[in-house]
Amino acid sequence: MLYWAVIFLVIALIAALFGFGGIASASAGIAQILFYVFLALFVLALIVRAMRSK
Repeated sequence: MLYWAVIFLVIALIAALFGFGGIASASAGIAQILFYVFLALFVLALIVRAMRSK
């Protein structure tokens, strides 16, 4: 999921470079959402692993 967030971030940067503001904004928003979902799942996995090891 982090891979896709980076891909959308790169798309947003390239689109912004060429002046496509709408596409850049949408891609940046998707990248941000994917990053936060990845972060939440990562923290959840750490918590579950800590609970199982006890």
